[in-house]
Amino acid sequence: FFSTPVSMRSALRATPRNALRVSRLATSSCQTYNGSLTLMRNVSNSQYTALRFPAYRYYSTGPKAEEKKEDDMVDDDPVEAKEGEAEAKNVVEETETVKGDAEKFGFQTETRQILDIVARSLYTDKEVFIRELISNASDALEKVRHLQLVTDSEIDAPEDERKIMLSVDEKKRTFAIQDTGVGMTKEELVAHLGTIARSGSKAFLQKMQDGQVTGDAAEAIIGQFGVGFYSSFMVADTVKVYTRSHLKGSKGYLWQSDGSGDFSITEADGVAQGTKIIMYLKETESSFSSQSVVERIIKKYSNFIGFPIFLNSTVVNTVEALWRKNPSSVTQEEHEEFFKYMSNGYEKPQYRLHYKVDAPLMISSVFYIGQSHTEKFGVARLEPNVHLYCKKVLIQSKSKALLPEWMRFICGVVDSEDLPLNISRENTQDSAAVRKLNSVLSKRVLKWLQDEAKKDPAQYDKFFLEFGTFLKEGACMDMINKPEIAKLLRFESSKRERGELISLDDYIERMAEGQEKIFFLHTPSRETALQSPYYEQFRKKGIEVLFLHGNIDEYVMGHVDQYKTFKLYGIENPDIELDKIKATEDADEDDADKVEDAIVRELTDKQCQRMSDYLMKTLTGKLYEAKVSKRLTDSPAVIVTGHEQASMHRMMKQMALMQGKNSAEAGIPPQVMEFNAKHKIIKKLYWLSRLDNADAIAKSRQMAEQVFDNALIAAGLLDDPRLMLGRLNKLLESALDDVVEGEEEEPEPEPEP
Repeated sequence: FFSTPVSMRSALRATPRNALRVSRLATSSCQTYNGSLTLMRNVSNSQYTALRFPAYRYYSTGPKAEEKKEDDMVDDDPVEAKEGEAEAKNVVEETETVKGDAEKFGFQTETRQILDIVARSLYTDKEVFIRELISNASDALEKVRHLQLVTDSEIDAPEDERKIMLSVDEKKRTFAIQDTGVGMTKEELVAHLGTIARSGSKAFLQKMQDGQVTGDAAEAIIGQFGVGFYSSFMVADTVKVYTRSHLKGSKGYLWQSDGSGDFSITEADGVAQGTKIIMYLKETESSFSSQSVVERIIKKYSNFIGFPIFLNSTVVNTVEALWRKNPSSVTQEEHEEFFKYMSNGYEKPQYRLHYKVDAPLMISSVFYIGQSHTEKFGVARLEPNVHLYCKKVLIQSKSKALLPEWMRFICGVVDSEDLPLNISRENTQDSAAVRKLNSVLSKRVLKWLQDEAKKDPAQYDKFFLEFGTFLKEGACMDMINKPEIAKLLRFESSKRERGELISLDDYIERMAEGQEKIFFLHTPSRETALQSPYYEQFRKKGIEVLFLHGNIDEYVMGHVDQYKTFKLYGIENPDIELDKIKATEDADEDDADKVEDAIVRELTDKQCQRMSDYLMKTLTGKLYEAKVSKRLTDSPAVIVTGHEQASMHRMMKQMALMQGKNSAEAGIPPQVMEFNAKHKIIKKLYWLSRLDNADAIAKSRQMAEQVFDNALIAAGLLDDPRLMLGRLNKLLESALDDVVEGEEEEPEPEPEP
């Protein structure tokens, strides 16, 4: 007894000689998969053959099952026999017989050249002919379903017969498709297949609009242009169409053409209601008679058609188009399974949005955000992963037009019936309509993320740590949506612990009295920021500062220069003025005490001027100006540079490296340096510079250069700190001059016991 479910696609029919004996067992342990139970049986050469049987049935092998003669292998189970017959019905075979003479027709309004354009040059990819034929079959089924509901016509097709069947045969090089839909009369054959660009679906919709037919079937009708059928001539030498109308007493007909400009119609017997198309493929297009190839194409374009699609008797479209359903009727489990299908993964989405709206555009969509992405590992750039559908038929896979490029981390489906498609249904015609759709979807996605951030801030912070780079890219590139994107940005703060993130709105709520700017500092790490000389005066007054650590953050602040009415301002800028801002409760009182204690010991104005002159002379070519600082409390000196200048220098350095140049070639211009007249190092340097002996002159020069380089490091402007190692070693030697080297006696080792 076996009960292991496996993929239905691998199911094979067992030969009579090796068939399993069938017996009914208790149903308490039945396992099913997609409506089928599949058994695995070991055969020769350690290979396995999957044997597929109808669901909710049990099978076992008797001890002498394989010794039975073929004549004894009789299925006496009428239920199984009916199931086998049903399976056989899902195979398209040419069983019709023609009678009488063929009647010749020419294409009524177009020439052979136009047919060549439609059939051979219209589509960019030949495989879309399968999409077109399946869409036509779906329309035929929708029409007959609608007519059953709203007309008194007698229609033969019962509810359970609505299906689309495809069969391929590699040996015969044939492709066949059949539906149980509305079918065609002889007159309709001439009108619909005899005139290029004559669409039966479009005429049906026109009748509905004129009031001749009522109902909502228009939402499910796909066809518009009447050229999809002719795509079959891209791959086929000859096309046969067997059809019989749904109207009671209709005759069956065979339509046949090689696409050369004319066709024939012959009356036929044994034609089932609906339409059957048999294509004899060109030798160069034999791949379309391969079951695996056709299955892949069906799942790519038509996997969400609302009717079962059988390929060689096996159902192919097993995934439901849940984006067309009412959002409240879709469960969390259904969304999780659909996301796994869309992403080809196993993770659950951390966020999902099921969005349906009728105005300003009719949109049915579903969006997901996964747990992680691969772009962070330096792998290839992510591709857009939102697909455009029209009435559940794929129009564009991974469309670049639906969402801004920075939203490429979002996976989903958009189905819109308001987009005018081109005649091949591979692209849209109206770029303005596409831009409108992009605008509507972009705004809705941004609102979705903002809602998620408010609902669960902690979860959103985790999302931002993983996907924040994309949002920052959007802040730099998407000028239209930049204000809304800025609401989604998160930053570390001087008033929060490491790893805690805040929004710009959070910052504004805690701004000090008199503060009109949002202050930020870009450093490699939080520790560097806290020890930065630029941060000292903000710590002293308890003013909050945003800490930025990523390379892209510099560009973000260059583009998001204002949020609401507040300007974002780097604290490296020279014109920082904090006098009008009232100190907060978080002000550092220790810093204030240090300042009061140091006032009496600072350099006088004349001494500060001499110090400035000395630094300018000693650091010729490196300094543009040296002046006393009002911002420093703990550091001896600081480079006064705008945020843009530091960022520009780093960008020029990166460009030089990309061009294979030495980073030193990027260079830095002469800088403005402020020195702290209260700091011990500056005061000692001043008195050392006043001495005129050689050792003092050399030592003071080394100290001045080191103070300048230290300030460059704090500003992020020193390219290679290794260049100052020699000077540092000399300063260390000088600092250790007072240490006296002596001799010491080593203690006697203790004797071993």
